[in-house]
Amino acid sequence: MSLKTVLILLGLALATIFALVCVLLTRERSPRTCQHLPPQQEETEDGQSLVFADLTAEEMSQVVRYLQGHLGVPLVEASRAEPSENCIAWLDVQVPAKAEVLRFLDSGGARPPREALAVLYFGKQPEPNITELVVGPLPRPAYHRDVTVHKYGGKVPYHRRAVTGREYAEINALIHRELRKAPLFLTACCESNGTDLVTLTTAPRGFKSGDRLTWFVLFHNVAGTGYYLSPVGLEVLVDHGDLHVSRWQLRKIFYNGRYFASTGDLEQEFVVGALEVVRLKQPQADAVLGSMKPRRPPGPPGPLQFEPQGPRYSVRNNHVTFQGWSFAFGMNPNTGPRLFDIRYRGERIVYELSLQEALALYGSNSPGGMSTRYLDGSFGIGRFAYELVRGLDCPYTATYVDRHYLAEADTPKTNQNSLCIFEHDSALPLRRHFSDSQSFYYGGLRKNVLVIRAISTLINYDYIWDFLFHATGAVEVRVHATGYISSSFLHGRGTDYGNRVGPHTLGTMHIHHIHYKVDLDVDGQLNSLESQDMEYEFVKDPWSAQSTIERPHLRRERLEREDEAAFPLNVPLPRYLSFVSPNPNKWGHPRSYRIQVISFAGKHLPTNSSMERSVSWGRYQLAVTRRKEEEPTSTSIYNQNDPWTPTVAFADFINNETITNQDLVAWITVGFLHVPHAEDIPNTVTVGNSVGFFLRPYNYFSEDPSVDSADSVYFSSEQEAGACGDNPLACLSSAATCAPRLPPFHFGGFLNL
Repeated sequence: MSLKTVLILLGLALATIFALVCVLLTRERSPRTCQHLPPQQEETEDGQSLVFADLTAEEMSQVVRYLQGHLGVPLVEASRAEPSENCIAWLDVQVPAKAEVLRFLDSGGARPPREALAVLYFGKQPEPNITELVVGPLPRPAYHRDVTVHKYGGKVPYHRRAVTGREYAEINALIHRELRKAPLFLTACCESNGTDLVTLTTAPRGFKSGDRLTWFVLFHNVAGTGYYLSPVGLEVLVDHGDLHVSRWQLRKIFYNGRYFASTGDLEQEFVVGALEVVRLKQPQADAVLGSMKPRRPPGPPGPLQFEPQGPRYSVRNNHVTFQGWSFAFGMNPNTGPRLFDIRYRGERIVYELSLQEALALYGSNSPGGMSTRYLDGSFGIGRFAYELVRGLDCPYTATYVDRHYLAEADTPKTNQNSLCIFEHDSALPLRRHFSDSQSFYYGGLRKNVLVIRAISTLINYDYIWDFLFHATGAVEVRVHATGYISSSFLHGRGTDYGNRVGPHTLGTMHIHHIHYKVDLDVDGQLNSLESQDMEYEFVKDPWSAQSTIERPHLRRERLEREDEAAFPLNVPLPRYLSFVSPNPNKWGHPRSYRIQVISFAGKHLPTNSSMERSVSWGRYQLAVTRRKEEEPTSTSIYNQNDPWTPTVAFADFINNETITNQDLVAWITVGFLHVPHAEDIPNTVTVGNSVGFFLRPYNYFSEDPSVDSADSVYFSSEQEAGACGDNPLACLSSAATCAPRLPPFHFGGFLNL
C-alpha cells in the first residue's frame, strides 16, 4: 500500500472521528428527544384542595338515600313528580365557611366536615315551599339542618322554583292539544298539523309575584338544524301556576301582530277570512336557514398543537399546578365554573373566582321576545356544560375531566370530558426586544398560558368559559358567545328591534351581561382599594421659565367606603384600580393586584323597572364590598321566576361600609349588546364576541416574575443562534419529530340527553 493511500485513509478516519465527536457533543446539549417528562412539581398536593371538591357520584347517591329515609315525607323522583308532590331538585357541595377553610389550609386546623347542599321542592304540604338542607357528614350522612330561613330570611315561596322537565312536558302536551282545535289555520299558515312544531320557553313568567304565566314561541322543527331561526308567527301564553296540571290552560294566542282568546277564536277568524295569514312552506333539511352541515368536502388538516415531552402541568383530583400556579376547580350545577385558592409561587392571590349569572335580555314586537329576560343560572349553566369535542372545542391533546351532577333525578349523571385543561401557545411574544444600538442582542419569551375551559349550551346559546393563567402572575377571565340567535317572526315594524336575517325571521336585539365574584386576597386577607388615573398640569419649564409644558401627573386616591367603590355600568372606570396590601414591595409601593375590565356592555335595565332589583348587580361594571359569609352570591336561581320580589338583591350588599384594610370582594359585570345580522346565520361567531377581565400584578413583585421562565430566549451577535444549548428555539427541529400518538376520536355527549 502506497504512502499516499495510507495518508488518505488516515485523513478519512480522522474526519469520521471528528464528525462523531461533534454529534455526541451536540446530543449532550440537546434534550433527549421524545422522552416524556413529568411536569415539575412546585408544591406537594396532599389532598387539601379536596375541601373545595364537587360532590362525587357516590356522595350524591348517599345523600339521596339519606333524604329518602330521614325526612318523614314521601319523595317522588323529580323527573316524574307533579307540582303537587315532593322531590329533590338538585344537590351541590356545601363549601365550608372561609375562616374554617383558612384555618385548615394555613394554620394546621382540623379539616372542616364535608357536607352537601340539598334543595327540595315540597309541593305536598299545607304551605308548599322550597327548602334548602345541609346534609353531612359525607360520605356517610348522619344529620341535616334546614338553612333556608338563615340564608333568605324566611321560607322560599313555591312559585319561585325552576320549571322542571316534567312541567315542560306537560305544557307541551297542553299546547299541542289546543293546536288541534285550529287544523285549517295550521295547514294554511305552516303546512302543519301541529305535531311537527316545537316550543321555546321565555322567562320570567308574568308581571307580579306569584304569577306562573309563560309565553311559548312556536317554530318549525327540522331534524339536525337549529329550529330557533324558523318561527311560524304563533305564540301562546300558558298559565301553569296551579299545583294540579289538569287546571292549566292557554290564556292568550298571538299570531302575526294580533291577539286571540283561544285557538278556537283563531280558527274562527281564519275560517271567516278575517285573518291575514303568511303561508309558510315546510322547511327542507337541505335548505333550512340554520343548517350547520358542511358545504364542502374536508380539506387538508390545519395546524396541530402538541407537547413534545408531555404536558407541563399536573391535574390531580380537583387540583392543578403549572409553572408556579396552583388552584382548585369545580362546577356548580346552576352557576357554572368556580375556582378556589388560586396561588402563584405559593402565595394566595384569589380565594374564590366564580361565575355568578348570565343575563340575556331581548327586545321584539312579539310578546315572547319582548318579555324575555333569561337568567341562565336558573336553567343550569353547570348542568348543561356538556362533553367537549376533542380537537375543536379544546386542543386534541388537552386533558379532559368528567363532571357529575344530580338535578331532577334520584341518580347522578356524568357529563364526560366536559371540562378541559391545556397549555396554549398564543403565537405571540409575551415580551421581546431586538437591540440594534450599543450592543446587539435579542431577548424574548413566548406567551404560553394555561387554560381551563368549559362550554355551556343554554337553549340556543353556547357560552365558552375560559380562565387563563399567565407567566407574569396575571389571571385572565374570558367568555365567548356563540350558538344560535333567538328570533321572532318578522311582522309590522320588526326591524325597530333587530335585523331581518331570513324570509320571515327577525334577529332580535339583546344584551348579554355576565357577572363574576372575585374574592381577592392580595398578600393576605386585609386589603384596601386604590384608584390611579392621569391629569395634565400646566407648568413653566423649570430651566428657563419661558415656555409652558403640559405635564401628565398621577392622581392616586384611596376609596374608603362601598358607595365610592360601586362604579355604574356605562361610566368610565379609573384606568388603574387595584386591591392593595398594607405591605410594600422592594421599592416601597404597596403590593397590589390591578383589575382591568374588557367589556362592551349594553344598557342596564332601568332602575324603575319592577324587576330591576333582581338583576341589580348589572347596575355596576365593578362593585367592591366587604366580604360576608351571609352574602355568598350576587343573585339566586329563584330570582328568575319571581324577579318582582327577588330572593337575593345585590343592591342591598352596598351599604357604605368601610373598605379600608378589610377582606374585600370585587363583583364584576362584563357584556355586550348584540344586534343580530346576516352574518349571524347560521351561528353567531366568537370573533368580536368576547369580553372579560384581567387580574394583573401591580407592584406585587419587585420585577416581572416571567424572567425566571425556563422558556426565555436570549442570544447576542457574539453567539451562535443556531446552537441548541444556547437557544431553546434551535432545539425545536428535533422536538418536532416527537408528534404524539393521538387517541382515537370519540364523542359520547348525546348519551345523557
